[in-house]
Amino acid sequence: MEKEEREAERAEEEAGRIAEAPREEVVSTLEALERELEEQKDKYLRLYSDFETYKRRAAKDREELCRWANEEIMKEVLPSLDNLETALKHAEEAGAAGDGLKQGVEMTSRELKRTLEKFGLKPIEALGQPFNPELHHAISQVEREDVPEKTVVEEFRKGYSYNDKVIRASMVAVSKKPEKEEKSPDEVDIKILK
Repeated sequence: MEKEEREAERAEEEAGRIAEAPREEVVSTLEALERELEEQKDKYLRLYSDFETYKRRAAKDREELCRWANEEIMKEVLPSLDNLETALKHAEEAGAAGDGLKQGVEMTSRELKRTLEKFGLKPIEALGQPFNPELHHAISQVEREDVPEKTVVEEFRKGYSYNDKVIRASMVAVSKKPEKEEKSPDEVDIKILK
């Protein structure tokens, strides 16, 4: 309130001075006021632009935080998922004696996978795929003629991606063509002479 009164008094004084001042002084005062107004307008526009940029950046950061907030939880859950899959393999080996256990573990595994997929966790398909070092971690090579070279032929541990980012690569075996036996020149000569 006091500020408004002071500004009003200042404006009255300025108006009084302008009325009494010669025309040249009035013109120079108006030009100075217009320059000051332009400077203040420029400062306002810059501040407004900076604030809009800040709002966009904060919204993007908040979105990224929400998107990746569960990544550590997903990494911690993967060993439990591996254990369920191992239990399923053992239950299959046990045969009919483990049917009830097998069904329970299958249901638990299926439900856990469905829940994790709902939040962005996806298994990486490996078997039969061309080897990709971004998705697969090769721990052995297997000589195979029935598949193209550098194809994943065995998966030791399933890999997963979270929101399209690999959080654990698949541990795999990769195919290679069998090596042909090269004979030394001496062996070739001996056979020819016989």
